[in-house]
Amino acid sequence: MPTAPAVKKKTGRSGMKKVLGNKKAIALFVVPAFIVYTIVVIAPIAVSFYYSFFSGTPGLKWEFVGMKNFLRPFQDSRFRDALFVNLRYIGFVMVGQVGLGLCMALLFRFWLKRFKNLIRTLLFFPVVMPTVAVGQLFAKIYEIQPNYGLLNSLLANIGLQQYVHAWIGEMDTALPSLIVMDIWSAIGFHAVILYGAILDISDDVIEAAAIDGAGSFQLFRYILAPLLRPMIVTCAIFSFSGTVKMFESAKALTGGGPGNATKSLSMYMYEVAFNYNKVGYGSVIALFIFLMCIVGSFIIGLFDTKEDI
Repeated sequence: MPTAPAVKKKTGRSGMKKVLGNKKAIALFVVPAFIVYTIVVIAPIAVSFYYSFFSGTPGLKWEFVGMKNFLRPFQDSRFRDALFVNLRYIGFVMVGQVGLGLCMALLFRFWLKRFKNLIRTLLFFPVVMPTVAVGQLFAKIYEIQPNYGLLNSLLANIGLQQYVHAWIGEMDTALPSLIVMDIWSAIGFHAVILYGAILDISDDVIEAAAIDGAGSFQLFRYILAPLLRPMIVTCAIFSFSGTVKMFESAKALTGGGPGNATKSLSMYMYEVAFNYNKVGYGSVIALFIFLMCIVGSFIIGLFDTKEDI
């Protein structure tokens, strides 16, 4: 007796292909997000580009100057100083945040298993603190007048009085003090991301490497680092995009001072546009920061090569 033909069941994959093949469904998901993205991102960039061809403030001495604003950064020593501050800040903060975050993730996985949940919570706590609160906390830590803060008190009590400084009040130490604060406040974010990536690595791979006689350095160099590379690159891009916009933390801790020691491009752009009413030149600086973010993220992304291990 002939059997009834089997009814082919639709799998989840075929259903997904059907949805993705429906142009109305694609439009339903994409168009609202694209509208929001256009209003929030593309439109302000277009307006900034338009403003960059003018001098003055809209409605007040607003005149077309062509490419003149784009040539000003090459002649502006304050722009160069702010750029140099930005580059030093980006380099040290990126290495500190991602490098120390990776070290903490490895500690959670291999050495601090018993108390890892408590330590992870404490380490992540600074990430959710308001920037102003973090700035005020470190201002008290670095304080020298009217009383010594935590750092200067510690140095004085262990016999290192010669190292007591007005850490955020001196040109040579203000930027390093800011860098330390911003590394401390973001280590937890990168540590949690990288810890999750380490947990995705099979224990069988790690055990096989140990059986083959791989030490800690060999395990990291030849097994963990290649497998973690995509996530390390992702963390580096997150860190870079945050440090390029250096503004809130510097404003909260040092206000950009002393002098121009911690004044970033974002702070200089704000000063030019809103304090000096040079919106056109400020727009050029804003576009330069945007291009820095795009180009820097692209260069960092090149390190995420697709090689099989």
